Amino acid sequence: MKDSKAAKLRQHDFLLFTIMGILAGCGLIYEYLLSHYAGRVLGAVEQVIFAMIGIMIVSMGLGAFAARLFKSHFTAFAWLEVTIALIGASSVLVLAGITALANILPQILIDTFAMPPDLMPRGGMIIWAQKIASTMPYVAGFFLGFLIGMEIPLIANIRETLYGEHIQHNTGSVYGADYIGAGLGAAIWVLFMLSLPPTVAGVITASVNLLVGLVFFGVYRQRIRFAALIFIAHMLVAAVLLLISMNGTRWDKAMEDLLYKDKVIFSYNTQYQHITITERIMDPAKPKIVSMFINGRSQFASNDEAIYHSMLVSPVMHASASHKNILIIGGGDGLALRDVLRWQPESVDLVDIDKSIIDFFTYPHSENGEVNNQALLDLNQHAFSDKRVHIHYGDAFNKVDSFIQEGRLYDAIIVDLPDPSHPDLNKLYSARFYAKLKVLLAGDGAMVVQSTSPYHAKNTFMSIGKTVNYAGFKNVEQYHQNVPSFGEWGWTIATKNGISAKARLHQLEKLEVEDGWSTLGLLLAAFEFNSNFYEELDTIKINRINNQAAYQYHQADWEKQQGIFEVGTKKH
Repeated sequence: MKDSKAAKLRQHDFLLFTIMGILAGCGLIYEYLLSHYAGRVLGAVEQVIFAMIGIMIVSMGLGAFAARLFKSHFTAFAWLEVTIALIGASSVLVLAGITALANILPQILIDTFAMPPDLMPRGGMIIWAQKIASTMPYVAGFFLGFLIGMEIPLIANIRETLYGEHIQHNTGSVYGADYIGAGLGAAIWVLFMLSLPPTVAGVITASVNLLVGLVFFGVYRQRIRFAALIFIAHMLVAAVLLLISMNGTRWDKAMEDLLYKDKVIFSYNTQYQHITITERIMDPAKPKIVSMFINGRSQFASNDEAIYHSMLVSPVMHASASHKNILIIGGGDGLALRDVLRWQPESVDLVDIDKSIIDFFTYPHSENGEVNNQALLDLNQHAFSDKRVHIHYGDAFNKVDSFIQEGRLYDAIIVDLPDPSHPDLNKLYSARFYAKLKVLLAGDGAMVVQSTSPYHAKNTFMSIGKTVNYAGFKNVEQYHQNVPSFGEWGWTIATKNGISAKARLHQLEKLEVEDGWSTLGLLLAAFEFNSNFYEELDTIKINRINNQAAYQYHQADWEKQQGIFEVGTKKH
């Protein structure tokens, strides 16, 4: 009899530990899903992810305390799983709806009160609506974490109820299953779910939650109160999951479209970021204006990207004595590469972390029988198909080490990266990274760095210039130009030996290569700033890996602009 009871308890243990491991994996996926989605909606991806994970961990602790309030642990667990499944599957759509509503509220007010289109409401309830929308992902994370936190103590109490006594090492055993399951959940997220549409990832995870809940219900239904009601709840949530699986992605895209002024023609997720392509017809007789956004942040608009890329490429190429071998860091859209190829280089190495972006700007991408990226391929003039171009995938900070070991030298280096808007990018604006690039630069070459806005992020702009100088370049200068889509923008240019880039430009009688926008006079004028622009330069910190100066300046600079200026932010 004792052997039979022991065998039965082992079966219960196997089932409960398996359930706990699976649910731990689901819980971690929910944590990553909400964090990742919130980062894409709110911007500053890493900052939001860290905050979301912290909030969910705290709320899980509170949920663990709250679990002791339930007397019927079997009933509580059954209700818990069906509730988590419902919230986990629907949270992304609810957040998308709230964000979209806050975004279109100004237009609703204009239409309701017949206000002039140029009198866009910006204050009062608009600010409050946007603040509420920006906090809702954290609210959703808190509630979901609170519920997930109840699972471990409930499972532990269920085990002791089945054994009829206190079990030694009970909590440790349950936590062991939880940790293993969480590790598997992390692997599933990274390897499989990260690039899925968030609604699809949510439904898959919620379906597992619901299935586990049904298995638990089937095994322990005799111990569950209101069993019929709980079963009906499972069936209703299953219907909701089916509905979201069939329409969720379409609904999410429809609400995402409301976040953009122009028509969204394509959006997709890569392993690293969310890409959105929009188009606008200003004049039927002229080409459509195509814009690209990464995580909701403007990267370029086809009607004025030539200004940005001309200012990025033309000065550095004219300042370089030779143009045989060129290195581009970033620039996955191929637009800087397009301008470089006008100089007829022998070889161009381009380093980018996201293969999906490169592929999207290299090959036709068909959806519903239509090529939705043809305008982008035409815009970069199929630059990635040029045999002189060599693509290297990986983190540029580490990738350039192999170039140094191989003894490569480049006549010009072009750094076209997103702003240092989160800690992971900060290292690519550090003195250590620029010192590596200095080793790769030929003695008579020049390097240019995209350096954010000198108007909206002045401290960041100055920090980048000061950091390049600290890295050992002999001549470091900064210049700026207005790009209508995202405002006043700036760059940092440096030479390794000899005279400065500006002095080299002064020696020219005319531009060597015409790009259709730049003139010699315009390039020289871009180096001019107002008389007191650099008066606080001595107080600006050099950006090092361990002090995160550029990231901190960037956060502070752009936060000052929120609610004051409406800014499109290239590479931000």
